[in-house]
Amino acid sequence: MYCRGSRSLIQPHLTGDLIYQRGEFACRCSGHDGGIAPLSNPGSYCILSCHVLQESLLSSASGYRNYRGILNWCVVMLVLSNARLFLENLIKYGILVDPIQVVSLFLKDPYSWPALCLVIVSNVFIMAALYTERRLSVGTISETTGTFLHFVNLTTLLCFPSATVLTLTSMTPVGGVFALGVFTILFLKLYSYKDVNMWCREIRHSNARTLTRPSVARSNGSAVHAHVSYPGNLTHRDIYYFVLAPTLCYELNFPRSPRIRKSFLLRRLFEMVRSTWMVPTIQNSMKPFQDMDFSRMMERMLKLAVPNHLIWLIFFYWFFHSSMNFVAELLQFGDREFYRDWWNSETVTYFWSNWNIPVHKWCLRHFYQPIMRRGVSKWVARTAVFLLSAFFHEYLVSVPLKMFRLWAFMGMMAQIPLAWFVSRFLRGNYGNAAVWISLIIGQPVAVLMYFHDYYVLHYVPQS
Repeated sequence: MYCRGSRSLIQPHLTGDLIYQRGEFACRCSGHDGGIAPLSNPGSYCILSCHVLQESLLSSASGYRNYRGILNWCVVMLVLSNARLFLENLIKYGILVDPIQVVSLFLKDPYSWPALCLVIVSNVFIMAALYTERRLSVGTISETTGTFLHFVNLTTLLCFPSATVLTLTSMTPVGGVFALGVFTILFLKLYSYKDVNMWCREIRHSNARTLTRPSVARSNGSAVHAHVSYPGNLTHRDIYYFVLAPTLCYELNFPRSPRIRKSFLLRRLFEMVRSTWMVPTIQNSMKPFQDMDFSRMMERMLKLAVPNHLIWLIFFYWFFHSSMNFVAELLQFGDREFYRDWWNSETVTYFWSNWNIPVHKWCLRHFYQPIMRRGVSKWVARTAVFLLSAFFHEYLVSVPLKMFRLWAFMGMMAQIPLAWFVSRFLRGNYGNAAVWISLIIGQPVAVLMYFHDYYVLHYVPQS
């Protein structure tokens, strides 16, 4: 049989494309809206048009964006590809950290855990900041005296733990990183606490109502918000809430979630259980580094790059998503924007502005904008931000390792020319690929540099 206006015969195996609708036949024809045209004569066949102008789904021009199945595939492949390595290291080295043993040892001899003792001592600096602000709020001391007291408190906050880590022989590198990390976070928080309360004093008589914080009181299971204005925020409960909250920027009006979701807490707690498998690979890298075998050095660096990068990605998810959301849910902290889409970064500047939102907000609010208000150019202000970040990176690595090599400092400062090069010469996917390469290759180089120097300093006999 033939379709009207056509002399081509429809093959029998194509008749399955005919659509039966409401008692009549229909065919797909490109000349009809919607692609379906009814046949006036059910006894006739039609040539079916099955091709249209369209792009493949994986092409960028297709507009297709639903890659959830591919993401799930990546997760499955990641788990399966690392399961063998996890089992191999478990068989060879056993369980490296026993939580029950750690707790029992700490309770038996707490002074042999100087890192945790340092964290406990940090409460002294919190109280110093609180009582300094209380004296300033009532006018007992002048602004100049208060600024000096805050300066002494914040300077000691950085110097005291570093001196303790460098002096105590019982302080391990891991314990030193933990203690200095806590003190660094506390330094940024108390600096913000000082600034915001100073701003409150400056506008106390005019705009104090705009700087109010809702304190939560419970009534029949619901949250009742009562506003607290300066200086009513200068309480122990307020400052410790801020110290524990997953943010570095203080304010009187923290957004609060209405309730604690237990199922959400359990999911985040489950995600926080992580293991590492990088130590044997790093240890095996020391032999070629010691012998200065550059081909083997390159092989080990590339071998370390992938697991190091996976560790970094796992740490990012564990810390910025699971842990910070867990703490935020416990404290009913409402602002959960701890990161943005840094994985789509086409410039180095975009990456550093979006992968760690708490630090980015602090730098923007308490460092970058104050410098800009002094008439400094954007380039100088951005360079100053990278200098500050480079200092803290080196502070958190060199002091716990008790050696100063400036690898972390130089790595951060190298981001400035890299950012200029990528933004100037690379665009789109090429810029995104450059950012990923810098993350995958740059970190294992820094890890190997520090580990090599630490290994040579402590385990290679001096001739």
